[in-house]
Amino acid sequence: MKIGYARPIEGDIDCGKQKELFTDMNCAETYVESHSSPKKREELKRLLEHLKSDDRLMVKSLHVLADSTRHLMELLDLLEQKGCTLYSHREQIDTDPDKLYSFQKIVQCLADFQSDSISAKTKAGLTVAKEKGMHAGRPRKPDANVKKAIEMYESKKYNLAEIKEKTGISKSTLYRYLEN
Repeated sequence: MKIGYARPIEGDIDCGKQKELFTDMNCAETYVESHSSPKKREELKRLLEHLKSDDRLMVKSLHVLADSTRHLMELLDLLEQKGCTLYSHREQIDTDPDKLYSFQKIVQCLADFQSDSISAKTKAGLTVAKEKGMHAGRPRKPDANVKKAIEMYESKKYNLAEIKEKTGISKSTLYRYLEN
């Protein structure tokens, strides 16, 4: 059975164009979100719960269905588990297993590439920063303040709040230095 899914998008806030497309595609059912927000997509949740094997999910475009590559991958996995296929009109994407290339595999590769690319750029940026003498994370506290905080703590004349107020060294930072 063909099932349409729509949510408000720019240029089709009332989902009229999407509903018309589903009529042209002979969709037996249509699920329409009342808002465009990626959060609380109740109709999508309801649709996914009611899908049966051999159902075909129809959308106007991929961004109507998913909010990110990862989200799309999760939805494709769920559709595959349920024995369903996806057709996206704008992109002319069809996950029918009889197609030459598995769209799901292509999306998985793109998602992995995106994740690996971000990770590599982050690591490269950290390496360059380290070479310039910069350090990741919070800046270290001046040694004089740390030394003063340790002395105050060991004198047992000050409580932690007083030590923090006078030196700017937090309880966790002080304990970390005391452990070393």
